[in-house]
Amino acid sequence: MTTESKVIAVIPARWGSTRFPGKPLALIKGKPMIQWVFEQTSKAKSVSEVIIATDDFRILESANNFGGNAVMTSVNHGSGTDRIAEVIYNKKCEIVVNVQGDEPLIPPSNIDLIVQPLLDGISESTVTLRTLIKSYDDLLDRSITKVVVDKSDLALYFSKAIIPWDRDDTIQNSSVEPLKPFWYKHIGLYAYRKNFLMKFGKLSTSGLEQIEKLEQLRILENGYNIKVVETKLDSIGVDCEADLVMIEKYLVENALLP
Repeated sequence: MTTESKVIAVIPARWGSTRFPGKPLALIKGKPMIQWVFEQTSKAKSVSEVIIATDDFRILESANNFGGNAVMTSVNHGSGTDRIAEVIYNKKCEIVVNVQGDEPLIPPSNIDLIVQPLLDGISESTVTLRTLIKSYDDLLDRSITKVVVDKSDLALYFSKAIIPWDRDDTIQNSSVEPLKPFWYKHIGLYAYRKNFLMKFGKLSTSGLEQIEKLEQLRILENGYNIKVVETKLDSIGVDCEADLVMIEKYLVENALLP
């Protein structure tokens, strides 16, 4: 891979989560969660460097202990995207991948999936993922972000609400599983061209973003497109300590432990 097409993946990892302080260092089968994320991300074939961007020396020390590549950033960033922008400001790369620090089982192939369109030269500067929602409960779940795309797989809108709205209750009246391919979960994994990422941080917070509390709406409201690639591989995010039990159960049931 040439220097011009170098892909850097950055994992924002802050200590002060409101619901789960110190979450990046929560242990999963004896390893801190940030290590799981780092190791999974490092398996992506398209990525040439993985960086943990943190605001806390405890996370930095942990990363150094397991051989991870970590850097300290400002404690004043309002979002993970801002933290990533600080890290890659002086880095020579074309593409930056934003990997959520609370997804220890992130499929490496999903990272490759969103990087490839940018390597292929698409006109859009941001690529993200969606996967088919397969249960009515997930469709109703306000913790799951939904996305609607056009015929070119460009995002039309993101929301925690049900979009598109099923006016005639066709889902409840249907026994078809999985759901008809209208309702998609947004997976919060992003690949950006570096030049756009630096510009994104300077865009003012948009009205839609403030209402929905979804940062990606700032991109749409400022007139930029987001390519949304479909994947069949979902990931399990960790929002609270109870989710760690679910992760460990998944590892055991799928024989993913050494």
